[in-house]
Amino acid sequence: MSRCFISKFRLVWLLPVIIFAGCESVPPPPPVPYTGDPVVDGNAHLAVAPVRDRALWEYRIAASALRRGLYDEAKTKLDDALAVAAANYGQVNSEAAKSRRMFRNESDKPFIGEPYERVMASYYRGILYWRDGEPDNARALFRSGELLDSDTEDKTYAGDYILLDYLDGLASAKLGGDGADGLARARANAKQQGRAIPPDYNSKANVMLFVEYGHGPRKYSGGEYGELLKFFTEQSKIRSARLEVEGRRIALPPYDDINFQATTRGGRLMDHVLGNKAVFKQTTDTVGDVALVGAMAAANHGGRDADRAALGLAAVGLISKIASSATTPQADIRTWENLPQYLSFSALLLAPGDHPATLEFLDTNGQVVQNLTQRFTITVPPAESGIGAKAPDVVVFCSETKD
Repeated sequence: MSRCFISKFRLVWLLPVIIFAGCESVPPPPPVPYTGDPVVDGNAHLAVAPVRDRALWEYRIAASALRRGLYDEAKTKLDDALAVAAANYGQVNSEAAKSRRMFRNESDKPFIGEPYERVMASYYRGILYWRDGEPDNARALFRSGELLDSDTEDKTYAGDYILLDYLDGLASAKLGGDGADGLARARANAKQQGRAIPPDYNSKANVMLFVEYGHGPRKYSGGEYGELLKFFTEQSKIRSARLEVEGRRIALPPYDDINFQATTRGGRLMDHVLGNKAVFKQTTDTVGDVALVGAMAAANHGGRDADRAALGLAAVGLISKIASSATTPQADIRTWENLPQYLSFSALLLAPGDHPATLEFLDTNGQVVQNLTQRFTITVPPAESGIGAKAPDVVVFCSETKD
């Protein structure tokens, strides 16, 4: 058997290594029975989900629980998810560190979400704190959300959520402080984005109405290697809402757009690209092709020196092809998919007692979508006895979003 034949044989024998290098078999999770209740089904999925997906399922369950008035469930899930995100943001644990290497999938890291997802977790938790009579803790969560939406490394982008700044200032005003800065930032953001300007604060308001509608963004991958993280956004047919109570009609315009927040930073459109991995994969793949072609050419010339050169080039080519095959530049497209598109808010002053209310959602033509109308009663407790005592604010949360 000639050396030339041996070299060619080794090249052919190693081809399966090139093809299958980097592959890893992961057993599928056990099947979960479907009940149609997103909280029940979400908890069933959470029970069998890998640890890296825990926060994702908790985000999803929390949103569903909040919409159904399961406030304790929502708080528990958000507290745990926020703790996981905080532990893995910036200073990642060993599993997250592995995913940043060339040969691990991005989806192997613990899920913490894109900035807009982490902001929404803080926003929802802030609402629940306010509901529990803790506007100071609510303010801390709203401020945390603005920080999460900012670029803390080079300060290129600052948080531009309208409601987070507005609620920050309102909480300060109700706590006896000065909320002027928060109001000014909220109005500047609204003007920049061409949205409704939020009203002046009424520190005596005792009903906090949070409303959301539309469907938020979903992720998908693009590019030659799936290295582009892209977003599918669908414009909601609902463009505004309004509340009728005590003979008054209160407008609820879309202050914040989560689709806008997902696809921009500081108002600028952005591309999510796992560039380093994509370039590495392309380069090593090309080097491997060139080296293997050179090896075959050298082997065909015959002779000891040619065989040595062929083996050397083959080794380089195989290593490069294996590295390219094992590199995983795919974007992480795990999505908190039951988020809304629009966020709205209004602070009301109502007398103690029961107040029948009607919430209507309006389409692009300003027409009421009848099948979405919600009717409920806002109950304001009497003021507490004692000098300076007052009842905590009533927090009402309404969602048009379907899970």
